[in-house]
Amino acid sequence: MSVFSHPEFDGHEHVAFHHDAASGLRAIIAVHNTRLGCGLGGCRMFPYGSDDEALTDVLRLSRGMTYKAALAGLPQGGGKSVIIGDPRRDKTPQLIRAMGRFVDMLGGRYVVAEDSGTSVPDIRLMAEVTRHIGGLADEASVAAGRTGDPSPATALGTFIGLRAAVRAALGRDDLRGLRVAIQGVGNVGYRLAKHLHDAGAVLWVTDLHAPAVDRAVAEFGATAVAMDAIHALDVDVFAPCALGAILNERSIPQIRAKVIAGAANNQLATPADGRRVLEQGLLYAPDYVINAGGIIDIHYEGPGYDEAVVHAHLQRIGLTLSEIFERSKTSGQPTGEIADVMAEAIFRR
Repeated sequence: MSVFSHPEFDGHEHVAFHHDAASGLRAIIAVHNTRLGCGLGGCRMFPYGSDDEALTDVLRLSRGMTYKAALAGLPQGGGKSVIIGDPRRDKTPQLIRAMGRFVDMLGGRYVVAEDSGTSVPDIRLMAEVTRHIGGLADEASVAAGRTGDPSPATALGTFIGLRAAVRAALGRDDLRGLRVAIQGVGNVGYRLAKHLHDAGAVLWVTDLHAPAVDRAVAEFGATAVAMDAIHALDVDVFAPCALGAILNERSIPQIRAKVIAGAANNQLATPADGRRVLEQGLLYAPDYVINAGGIIDIHYEGPGYDEAVVHAHLQRIGLTLSEIFERSKTSGQPTGEIADVMAEAIFRR
């Protein structure tokens, strides 16, 4: 499939493909927009079913990073990278270093960080061969117990955004007894579950990785649910925290929750699905707004990291979402469309 005619090509500035025979690396880097700064975004490793699936994912993700950075108030653009492979089986130090050299080829146009399927140790391996790295804690931070993992900040930001959505849709600040279905309890979903459990919410969880579900059940008293049933539960909040396109023509009519607020990227399968969500009376927290905690944390990572400053910035996620919800209520437009307009006013001005 041609990149330029791809339905997810949105005027991307740079799309690069790379194969390293020695390590088996097959990867794509996409840089969407650098008007506000270099294209920062995580490196995802996933066993895509086809090259087209990988290309679609990296184009959607990199575009989302541009919009995410703009509404998070960060001086950076949007980029993303994907490695085609199973991180549990195919990942090797040789492959990760090859990915670092690929990043270095772009000369700083793209700055890499961790994502699904990669970790802080992987990014440290890349840092051996490129300086275009984001999200690594400095020596002082490491000594203080920080790792540079953005997952805690992503989860906290999502929790803050979920509270704002519950307030807007259900008129409540107290989360005790709130019924939440979490799809995906990996690094971010697990931490979101902990925040909700600590606030008194009742949880239902699912994940492709059975041990992750078992942990949530044991620690939070959550109820395990099948992957294909989680979105249709009779709950207050549906929190997608796995892969994207979960909100689509088939699934939306089955959703019984009043609020959709989760950390997954690209939750809407198509722009039209935002309208479907609205017409069904559901309040959707645009994914790139609610899950911006990770890139906020990465922005501040390094010498002089101040947790209080980061937390203050994370609180702005709730304020931004509240403004989006109010504009949607007044105008009748889907929340995703409103978020897009607000972001474009920043990075295209």
